[in-house]
Amino acid sequence: MTVLHGMTWEHPRGYDCQVAASQEYARRTGVEVRWEFRSLQAFADAPLADLAERYDLLVIDHPHVPQAVAEGVLAPLDGAGYDDALAALAALAADAVGNSHASYRHGGRQYGLATDAAAQVAAHRPDRLPTPPRTWEEVLELAAEGAVLWPGKPIDAYSTLCTLAANRGTPVNAEPGTFLPEEDALSVLDLMHRLCEQVPSWCLDANPIEVAEALSTDATEPWAYAPLLYGYSNYSRAGFRPHRLRYVDMPSGPRGVAGSQLGGAGVAVSARSRDLDAARAYALWVASPEVQSGIYYDAGGQPGYASSWDDDRLNEDSWDFFRGTRATLEGAWVRPRTAGYLEFQDTVSPWVTEAMAGRLSDAELVRRAGELAERLLVPGADATTIEEGALR
Repeated sequence: MTVLHGMTWEHPRGYDCQVAASQEYARRTGVEVRWEFRSLQAFADAPLADLAERYDLLVIDHPHVPQAVAEGVLAPLDGAGYDDALAALAALAADAVGNSHASYRHGGRQYGLATDAAAQVAAHRPDRLPTPPRTWEEVLELAAEGAVLWPGKPIDAYSTLCTLAANRGTPVNAEPGTFLPEEDALSVLDLMHRLCEQVPSWCLDANPIEVAEALSTDATEPWAYAPLLYGYSNYSRAGFRPHRLRYVDMPSGPRGVAGSQLGGAGVAVSARSRDLDAARAYALWVASPEVQSGIYYDAGGQPGYASSWDDDRLNEDSWDFFRGTRATLEGAWVRPRTAGYLEFQDTVSPWVTEAMAGRLSDAELVRRAGELAERLLVPGADATTIEEGALR
């Protein structure tokens, strides 16, 4: 039996679905994929080079792609001499949810498949809040009643800043080598401060999973809503937690629900794999509509392609998670495609949480981030950007 090794992240949405799919794949093909997992924080932060030495398949966050390609860590999925594989890639590209598929493309090659699609959306407890707020002023009014949670851990606080900026039409690095115009940055930070003042202090240490857990399990606190957190369809399914959450589009701002920071995850193949053909074959299989809408979803996965997002069974099972957040996904913002971006994100994220906690002034945050952007976000020989037109 051929044995492949895979690394994913620690949650039913990241791990259980791959294990279940791999068991079925082994039954059908005789190829076994043995999965391990890492923490959500490591999923976002840890470099791929070391993992690529030890694993054939990697579930990754798309901002890692430019740096990983520059380091020769990932194997392209196209151009491998298999017409059927190329046809499958073309079909998946046509079935994309927003820019999810294109976000794993770089330098004209496809380095991952969007087996998981997500962006920052909103969630509420219908038993406590039948109709969620639709605008930010309504969000702040609800927050003043003590009913709102918001994940403010550094990477999530930074993601909120990026989402709000893109929703204003002034995304981070709109001009190469820049952060945000000071006036726009201060306006976004002001809204974040107003929200932060009204949520529990522990939110500054919380990620989206921890907020979803609090909303779906608490029986005493008045918490009923979160305005921006990455969507997890698991919490919309009956029996996953004591109380189900309904996910909806993000609160409307200057550009409606456009501009949410694109997240999700994709399956990629290590360039160091001992069996590239077998690894590529599994990646294409697990991304296929049959698998995504079947065993992958049923084992806790959150599919990445439109055929699953349109599936009646999946929407009925998840309280319309997919249809209810689709507009936000279609208008999501893709982070800068330079090799220096991850270092920029990792450095700036703690500063945003420090600013929310009052330990760093907004002006100092904007100054530092601007100086860092000038150094890290300018495309160069080792930081090529995605080809024009690949993202829509």
